Amino acid sequence: MLDRPDTMRPNTRIFVKNAILARISLQDLAAIGGFLEPIVLRERVVLQEPKRRPDHVYFIESGLVSLRIVAAESILETAVIGHQGAVGASFLLGGHLPTHQSVVLFPGSARRIRVEDLRRVMNERPEIREHLFQYVQALALHCAQTGLCGVRHDREKRLASWLCLASDALDAHVLPVTHDYLSSVLGLRRAGVTETLIRFEERGLIRKMRGVLQIDERKCLEQRACSCYRLISGAYAALRS
Repeated sequence: MLDRPDTMRPNTRIFVKNAILARISLQDLAAIGGFLEPIVLRERVVLQEPKRRPDHVYFIESGLVSLRIVAAESILETAVIGHQGAVGASFLLGGHLPTHQSVVLFPGSARRIRVEDLRRVMNERPEIREHLFQYVQALALHCAQTGLCGVRHDREKRLASWLCLASDALDAHVLPVTHDYLSSVLGLRRAGVTETLIRFEERGLIRKMRGVLQIDERKCLEQRACSCYRLISGAYAALRS
């Protein structure tokens, strides 16, 4: 379920943990702040369903959200969204019903705003629209590159890339993720995932514990990742410039 902590004062930057909100001006932040509602994200909560008009846009502050396609009782993850991004922004700017399901993978927190309120604020404050548009473009590249990665790159490169992207989105080196989850969202055999993670551990790149994976040698893990990681991370990094 979604819990609602105490409300915040809209004219302060103390609460800003989301990268999109952190980049807008103080004036724009004050304009949008009164509409932002603090939310606790519980694991496995569905924030967005495919083919349904979303009620809110969620600016993620902590935790991790899995953006995925669900079909024939199978899932395929196309992106992960953390403190760098927002869930539901693509619908607001594109006008099309979402094709993805958005599910909380790792618990955390967010600020949510009603779609109607955000649309009204964007019309009055074009800088907010521009920042959201730039983020949606980076997310679209992320999703498209993930699709290409799934058919072009081998298991080791894909796993290394996912671990690096999740670490970036979560802003942490400890990931509470299981072999089963990685197998399901990446469309890989579980035995193959286990074999690759054992190889990473033998090389000192990661440490596996029950339900938790710790990245020890981040730079080396990036070197194992495919070019998709550099393209995707570069698109998000460009938003900060």
